[in-house]
This record gives sequence, C-alpha cells and structure tokens, in this order.
Amino acid sequence: MIKSIPLNKLVQSPRNVRLHGDPAADAELKASIAAHGLLQNLIVRPASRGKFEVEAGERRRCALLALAEEKVLPKGYEVTCLVLEDDAEIAVETSLAENFHRLAMNPADEAQAFAALIDAGASTEDVARRFGLTVRFVEGRLRLAALAPVVFDALASGEITLDLAKAFGATSDQEIQARVYEQASSGYYAPSADSIRRMVLSGTVRGSDARARLVGRDAYVAAGGLIERELFDDDDSESWVDVALLETLASEEMEKRAKALAAEQGLAWVKPTLDTYASHDLVEGLIRLPAEPAPLTDAELARLDELDASYDEHAAILEDEDSAEEAIAAAEATIEAIERECQDIRAKPPELAPELKADAGMILVLSRDGTPVLQPVFYGERDIEVVGDEDFVEVVASVGSDGKRRAALSKRLVDELAMQRRDVLALHVASDPGLSLDILVFTLADADTHDWRSRAATTIRGGVPAGPIVGFEAKDAPASASLADLRSSLDENWRSGEDSSSRFKMFRALADESRAAWLGFVVARTLEASLNMAGERQIAFQDHLGSAIGIDMAQWWRPTAANYFDRVSKQVILDALTDVGGLELSSRFASVKKGDLAMSAERVFAGTYITEVEVRERALAWVPEVMRFADLPEIPADNEAQSPDADFVANDDNQPPSELAA
Repeated sequence: MIKSIPLNKLVQSPRNVRLHGDPAADAELKASIAAHGLLQNLIVRPASRGKFEVEAGERRRCALLALAEEKVLPKGYEVTCLVLEDDAEIAVETSLAENFHRLAMNPADEAQAFAALIDAGASTEDVARRFGLTVRFVEGRLRLAALAPVVFDALASGEITLDLAKAFGATSDQEIQARVYEQASSGYYAPSADSIRRMVLSGTVRGSDARARLVGRDAYVAAGGLIERELFDDDDSESWVDVALLETLASEEMEKRAKALAAEQGLAWVKPTLDTYASHDLVEGLIRLPAEPAPLTDAELARLDELDASYDEHAAILEDEDSAEEAIAAAEATIEAIERECQDIRAKPPELAPELKADAGMILVLSRDGTPVLQPVFYGERDIEVVGDEDFVEVVASVGSDGKRRAALSKRLVDELAMQRRDVLALHVASDPGLSLDILVFTLADADTHDWRSRAATTIRGGVPAGPIVGFEAKDAPASASLADLRSSLDENWRSGEDSSSRFKMFRALADESRAAWLGFVVARTLEASLNMAGERQIAFQDHLGSAIGIDMAQWWRPTAANYFDRVSKQVILDALTDVGGLELSSRFASVKKGDLAMSAERVFAGTYITEVEVRERALAWVPEVMRFADLPEIPADNEAQSPDADFVANDDNQPPSELAA
C-alpha cells in the first residue's frame, strides 16, 4: 500500500541490510533530493507507537533528515512510502533487492544479508535465483560472512579490499585469520592477496631461520621466492613467504651435502634431515655401531701443551691487579681463542672399525645457525638373515594394538607384492569415475603443496607453464582479470589438512560445484602460450579448442597503443586501418607520425573515433590474425554425425566464456 508518512515518523530498521555508506555518494544524493525532490518511494514496515521502520531507502531518509536540520525541508515533511506486510524475512529480502541493484553495496553488507536469508531457510540456489546471481557468487559472499570479526570489520570499513578478504578466507580457521591480519596490519608494506593467502595457509619464515641460512637469500630469490620486508627489517627479521619452496630448496641442498659427505667419509649412506636432531622415525630400524674417539697425534698433544702454557701466561695477567685495561682485554680475547682451539682438537669425531665402515651410515642434521652437521654416531642396518643369493629388506607393518611386526622379505618379492597391490587399487579406482575425477583434480591442485617428505601417489603432473616471458602478467586484460577472480573464488579450506590424505578427504567433502570449479582451473592453468601463426608459436590443438568453443577474441582483447600499436611498424598499423576502413581510412593517417598514429589507431579500434557506423563495427570486431583461433577444417559429410565438436558446441553447459563475460 502506498502511503504518505511524516518524516519524523520514519525510523531506521534493524533489518536494513545496508550498514555502511559512501560519504561522497551520500552528499550527491542529498544534493539531488534538494534540487529535484524524492524520486523514489521508501519501503517501510509498521512499527510500535505509530512509527514506521525503513526497510529500503535509509540513505534517502538520512538525506531528508539532514535537509530538515538545515531547514530546507520541514520536520513533518510528507514522504511517499510503500508499506510492507509485517514479515521480517520479506523485509530483509526487499531491502537487499532494493539496495543490490543500486549503488554497489559493501561486500560485507551483502555477506550479512545473504547469511540472514540462509538463516531464514533459503538455500544458496534460492538466493542466487532471486537476485540473478551465480551460486558461486552467493557462496563466496557467505564465506565472507564467516571471516574472523576483525577481518570482516576491516572489509566493511574499507580498510582492506575484497580480494584481500577472499585471501583471508583461504582458511576457515578464524584464529589464523585474525593472527595474520594483525601481522599484516602492523607491517609497513602493503600485503597482496597472494601473500595473505600463503600466510594463512602456511605462515612465513624469518631470514634468521636455519633453512633460510642454509639456502641463502640469492638462491631463494633466484628460484622465485618472495621476501617481504617492513621498514625496519634486516636480513634476519625479514619474512620469507614461500615456505614450501624454501623447504624444497633446503631439502635439495641437504641431500647434496649428504651425498658428498658419504663419499668423503667412505660411508654407505648419510641421511639428511632439516631438524636439529635425529628423530626416532629417522633412526627406526637402525642400530648404533661401536665407535671410539680417534686418538690424538703427537703433533696435537704437543700443540695442547703449548696452549696450556700460553693459557697460564695470560691468566696471570688477569690475576695481576696492576694490569692495564688494554692488557686485560687482550688477555681475555686470547684465552677465549685458546679454549676454542683446545675444544676443536679434543672434539675429534669417533672412528669406526674399517670392516664396519663400508656398510655404516650417519645422520646429517641442520644446526640452528644453518650449518649441516654430521652427528658423531654411526648406524648400521639390523642383521637380516639372507636366503639364497637374493637381497632381503626388512618389512615393518603395523598390526592393530599388537604394535609393529617385522619380517624379512626378498626385494623381488616386495616389488612383486607392491605391483599386485597397486593393480587391486587401480581396478577399483577405474571402476569409480567420480573417485577417479576427484583424484585427478586433487592431485593437480595439491601440487602447490610441495610435500617433499612423502612419495607422490601417482604420476599425474600438471604444472603451470613458465611461458616465453618470465614475470609477464597482463593484469589489465579482461581475461586475465576474470581468471584472477575465478582463482580467488575457489574454495581452499581443504588446504588446511596436515597431509595429503586429510587434504584429499576434505577436498572430497566440498560441494560438487566447488570441485568442478577446481577442475576447470587446474586444467586451464596448464595451457601453454601459443599464437595462430606458422612455427613453434603455433599449437594446432589450441586453435582447435578455441574454434570449437567459438571464442570471439574481440570480446576479450582489444589492441591499444601500449599492448600493440606502439610495438609494431607504421605499415602494420596502416594495414589494420585498411582492413576495417579501406584505403580511404588509412590514407587519412599516412602522413601522421608513428606515436600519434598509434594513439589514433587505439581510438579507432576502441570505437571512440568518429567514423562511419560500418567502419566502427568492423574496427570493434578486428584483432590481429595471430590472435584469432584458426577455423577448423571442414568435416566431411559422412563424419558429421560422429563429430565430437558438434555436441561440444551445441551444449550450453560447455560455454564458460559467456558466463564470465556476463
């Protein structure tokens, strides 16, 4: 029902979904109302004591109140309103619908409003359908509603961007979100969405970390590692962000050192670890071999006598009360050096009997200062009974509450059993397409984890191509921006699992749409860079895909001075102008200098240059031939029925670009 209600009878509704505004936009609205009056009705709901709560139009109500305080309007100004039924859920939905399609709402407000509708019993599909959105968009806003309060408040107040808020949502642990937000807020650098995502998933490492000192700053940066420094940071306090990369580099370095030491010491093996000690798991199944400290040589004994005599001389200086301060300081330094040399001489590594050394090994640990250190303990394999001429290995299996059982099996038998067990598992995976697809997608997505401590479960690989140019990223291109949005919308809660098994379990628990989104992303990111041209830049299969999908490159890429015209010859630009407007158009620019010509061409192909309608339409549809996806060769009539591409193009479900464009 439409009704005129005095301004002083209108009050703010607690259900109004817009909780944050824009001062500049509010000032513009106030000026508009003062000049033209109220152009749109308020939506209200009856309240107590003759009041009406404004469900939609709170910004307009505040603007009217401000005008009334300035005496531009009377306090009892009659406001035309649409009065709703007394239904709280309908009021929230109406407020959301009215606000959503006007001034862009703060994402935090949208998140709270969607959460209110879900709490009232609506499904994500219902909300998406009511407001013409994708389910993924609604789910993304709902994940924002689950952010830690301090992060959500920062989004609501505009302190952080939507991309940063999405990055915090890479984990569902609000304590981690809050801790990382505090770290990021106290820094003097501006964190990126990628750095926030890494921090909430794996944290950071200081430059003083033993792994960082082992690898070295230059090697880490050369491998693509990111280092973030606050204003007063030094090499020790700076943050090394790519923890997984650092772990990989440190492990590779320790492996290299271990092999070198094994050859140098004449040992059968040296096991490396990034810990400062040899853990129980590392030495399980090994036995300590008897070893004695190496005896001191005559030269070493003589040197110790010299050091003892020197020690006594300098100690006398310290005991003499009449010694000068300079002499005391020099004596203290000399005594410290003497003690250090004596310790080095006496701390000789133990020696192993020659007949045992060829089968023995040692553990290489990483000291806290980043130096690899061989522990002075020799280990050997447990004695295993040998049957015939075969090599035997010790098999340790966990059997219920009885603990671990050990058995000696031939290496050949172990290999045969492993392959047969593999075939049993493979048969069941092959019989379950859903499980197979989940394994494929998870393995490709989880490759980012770099879990160097465990063997890969499959041979599936799908790394990201480096591309012909290292570091190039077309951030202003629509397709690149849409890919970045798609990447940030992926549900990454499963990454918080401690190992691949728990991560896979959490991944399979995701909604079908979330897993499908990961499928598209991990496959898409494996695509190599190519062009429609002869030579090594051409990849025929990509032309086949682009043509089959029906991609219109002109909708996704436009030539500008920066990305094309400034970087080609003048003749190439004139040829492009001839393509869309004939010689009549290109001749207009024949005498123009190259720099001015590039800017003019940008305007022509952006459709902002004044020209004939037909020329403008051709210009907006033009892209260089190398950017187009080559047309497929004609399929013989006999094979049309069997053409897989016919079904592919006809199926509306297989056209993600149209959804992205929308």
